[in-house]
Amino acid sequence: MSAVADLLASRPPRAGRVKVLAVEGRSGSGKSLLATAVAAELGAPVIRMDDLYAGWDGLLDGVDALVRWVLAPLRRGETARWQRYDWHLGRYAEWHPVPAADVLVVEGVGAGAREVAPYLSALVWVDAPDEVRRQRALARDGDTYAPHWDRWARHEDDFYAHHDVRSRADLQVRGFPR
Repeated sequence: MSAVADLLASRPPRAGRVKVLAVEGRSGSGKSLLATAVAAELGAPVIRMDDLYAGWDGLLDGVDALVRWVLAPLRRGETARWQRYDWHLGRYAEWHPVPAADVLVVEGVGAGAREVAPYLSALVWVDAPDEVRRQRALARDGDTYAPHWDRWARHEDDFYAHHDVRSRADLQVRGFPR
């Protein structure tokens, strides 16, 4: 079992009966790869914050959506679901149920927000050098992301200045290798 899975195994559920693992870090740090690997190891579903943000300026909207649509209902023992943001149409689209599971992995900037913390069993911070992050992100999303890199980085700067996620993380890891 990985260090992340071991950490989570030692923690109680805080969203009803569900243990929620947040995988946080700046764009291109390797969050998605780590979250996917841990989720596969644990047989857990993954919710990606990229699907919840209301566009390039919607980071905080995504955090609010995660709490309202997913975490608060789980804590109350209700069925949780989330609505995917359609980046091309510029609006929320179809709803997706959150599969019933003992563990839920939430990945992305905002997954470790202060508003989310009461629901988390564990928080992992993923870090990588700026030049590596930018190279990964642009290789992944190319021309779609390139014109928004600086804009999104400013949102990350503001978010991390207020939420201090890194210092609150239970575990810090270097960018997950490809």
